[in-house]
Parts: sequence; C-alpha cells; structure tokens
Amino acid sequence: MTEKQSIFGRIAQLARANVNALIDQAEDPAKMLDQLVRDYTGSIADAEKAIAQSIGNLRLAEQDYNSDVSAAGEWGRKALAASSRADQLRAGGDVAGAEKFDALAKIALGKQISAENEVREAEPLIASQRETVEKLKSGLTMMKDKLGELKSRRDSLVARQKSAQAQRQVQDAIGSINVLDPTSELSRFEDRVRREEAYAQGQAELAATSLNSQFAELEQSDTQVEVDARLAALKAGDAPKQLGATPVTAAIEAAPTSDAAPDATAWGTRP
Repeated sequence: MTEKQSIFGRIAQLARANVNALIDQAEDPAKMLDQLVRDYTGSIADAEKAIAQSIGNLRLAEQDYNSDVSAAGEWGRKALAASSRADQLRAGGDVAGAEKFDALAKIALGKQISAENEVREAEPLIASQRETVEKLKSGLTMMKDKLGELKSRRDSLVARQKSAQAQRQVQDAIGSINVLDPTSELSRFEDRVRREEAYAQGQAELAATSLNSQFAELEQSDTQVEVDARLAALKAGDAPKQLGATPVTAAIEAAPTSDAAPDATAWGTRP
C-alpha cells in the first residue's frame, strides 16, 4: 500500500509540474527537457505497473466480495431448508429430528451472518480501491499528456536554439568583416590593387610616348636626308625634282600662263 501511495504521489507531483516554469529556470533547457522526458517515461512505466497491480488486487477483492455475497445467499437458503424440515418433523411428532434440523439451520444462519459481515467489511475497501485506481488512471493520462507536451516543447525549443545559434554565427561573421573600415584587410588589398593598376597604366603611357617619339625622330631624319640629297643634286647641276602626273595636273596645265619668266632674283640667286 505504501508503494502505491508513493507511485501515486510521484504521478500527482509530475502531473502538476509547470513545464514552462521549469524551462525558464533551466540553464540548459534542452538538457533539462531531455531529463524530464526520461523521468516522465520512467514514472509512466512505474505507474502502469502499479495501476495494473492495483486493478488486479481490485478484481480479486471484487471476486471475494461476490463470493461472500453468493455464500450469504446460499447459507440463507440452507438455513431456510433446515428450518422447514425441522417444522415438518416437529409436526410429525419427531421432536429429536426437528431439533437436529433446527441446529443445522442455526449453523447455516451463523455462516450467513459471517458472510454478510465480510461483505459489509469489503464494501468500503473495494470502494477505496476503485477510487485509487481511477485516480491512478487519471494521473497516468495527465502524465502522458505532459509527456507529449514535453516532447513537443523540446523539439520546438531545440529547433529555435539551433536557429538562434546560426543567426548569431552569421552576425558575428558579418561583424568581423567591415568593408568600410580603411584599416581592414579588404581595404588594404583594394588599395594595393589600385596602386598596381595605376603603375600598369603609367607604364603603358610611358611606352606609348616613347614609341611616338621614336617615330617622330625617324620621320624627321628621313626628311633631312631627302633635303640634303636634293641640295646635293642641285649643286651638281641636276634639274629640280618635280612631282609626277596627278589627277589635277591636266587642269593646272590648261590654265593660262604668264609669258614673263620668273626672276632669278626672286629666288635669291645671282648670275
């Protein structure tokens, strides 16, 4: 009986437990919920055993009660039969036989009274056992409901915890990389790239300037060589070099010409 009361006390205590309050007070809610699930599962198993035993004891008590009720009725019928037989024998003048059956009737009545007493004593015990079994069943149902609530809250809480941890990791990663910070590695790398690009652009401009200068010097050198060659030819008595025929040569030749010969002095020459 003490063991049953202990089990019933555990069921009542766990069934009344405020899961939300326990979660709020826990340092690690996930571990606390896992432990509560284990406790509830173990307590439910113990409760089921205790309830099964209580129901078995109740059924035995009910069987004994029904036997006592049946026995009380049976002894009553036997007492009636013996008493009737005694009356018949007494009416027939057999006093000794009548007293014998009266004695049997008294024994049957005593047995009946004893059975009735057992029935009356068993009634409150059976009622108490029935009440206990119903309370145990009700407590077990509440515990199973709590267990379902715990599992649901545990899964939800673990999922929220993992999500919060992932968000915190992302925020930490974002906070560690500040692209606007000139002292950051990214900013320094960008400055280095810009300097290398500027250096390459300067080299390209320098190479282009040098190449243009070289071609200009080459063109100037070719012109000077031509001038020197033509001057040498003139001094040697050769005729001045003339352009060949061009598409506009015919038009120029068709234009009227002056009979006056060009003055040698106009060219700065002397006879």
